[in-house]
Amino acid sequence: MPLPRRSILGITSVAVLAVATSCLAAGRVELELVTEPGVPITAQQDWLRRLSQAGSKNLRIRGMRGAEQPGIAVGGTADSPIYSVTGIVTSGGEVLLPGARFRATDAVRLARWLDELAQYGPAEGRPQKSAFGLHARQFEQVQKDLARDVGFSTAGLKRREVLAGIAKRLALPVRVEPGLLPGLADDDVVAEELSALSCGTALAYAVRPLGWCVVPRDSGSGRLEHVVVKAKPNMEAWPIGWEPEKRPGEVLPALFEFLNANVEGVAVPQFLQAMRERLEVPILLDYNALARHGIEPEKSVINLPFKRTSYTLLLRRGLYQAGLKYELRVDEAAKPFLWVTSLRPI
Repeated sequence: MPLPRRSILGITSVAVLAVATSCLAAGRVELELVTEPGVPITAQQDWLRRLSQAGSKNLRIRGMRGAEQPGIAVGGTADSPIYSVTGIVTSGGEVLLPGARFRATDAVRLARWLDELAQYGPAEGRPQKSAFGLHARQFEQVQKDLARDVGFSTAGLKRREVLAGIAKRLALPVRVEPGLLPGLADDDVVAEELSALSCGTALAYAVRPLGWCVVPRDSGSGRLEHVVVKAKPNMEAWPIGWEPEKRPGEVLPALFEFLNANVEGVAVPQFLQAMRERLEVPILLDYNALARHGIEPEKSVINLPFKRTSYTLLLRRGLYQAGLKYELRVDEAAKPFLWVTSLRPI
């Protein structure tokens, strides 16, 4: 049970730690994490430990005062700026910073975000990055194209037919790297229903089990195309969904609804199908990670005694028994879906 807010305030107000800045940084970053009511002490201590291990310094953590929001205040001088950052630790254990969201496992990425702030200043003052080697307008064009709905049923359809159907929905051409399609078995089918998702997420998901990925490219003279290639280590590839910019409760409110649940001897596929129907949201399995760790969902049985709980807790507890976890993601059109993967890192 979370401690009363007064107890949280009393303990966290004296917890001080640093957030590292790059040795090349032009400014200094001071981070103050503000905890929402109900955040357990263990979550706060976990963030302190993880950031410390990531080499961080200059961090304060305290309880929330009123309706505080993430923000950056700039002080100091032009030659030696000071960036005072306010972050929110949510009841779900995440940290919200201006334009960014971090889970507890993202401490290294959060430290990198702070390093970039120290070096470049707030986002609007930073040099523009070019994903996939594309200019900002080109990337926007690709994203807009891949945000189109799939619009046709994919469950049980041959994988090559799914790829062809998605390609027809897109304005930009889809090109498959030579030599890949001949090796695709005719009886290889897509098990999931992807019709409600956007083309970008569906295409990336459909080719992933084959060891392929999608890479937007400028083929020359500004001509854009979606290229399906064989995946390689550290390759920049189009993702299967994105982290939501909004809070989970805003993205998929049904996750936080309560129900009376009693799950006895139910295999993972049947459990997930029930969740699909109740939450009315697509659920995609990370078959690559499951195969890598020897997880066979159909052989994993979930047993949860009767309890009044929320869907999010039911999913977490049930999947944990099978060595799995879920992540809430959104497609290119900001529609939510659940990504089910291994608890163990890939």
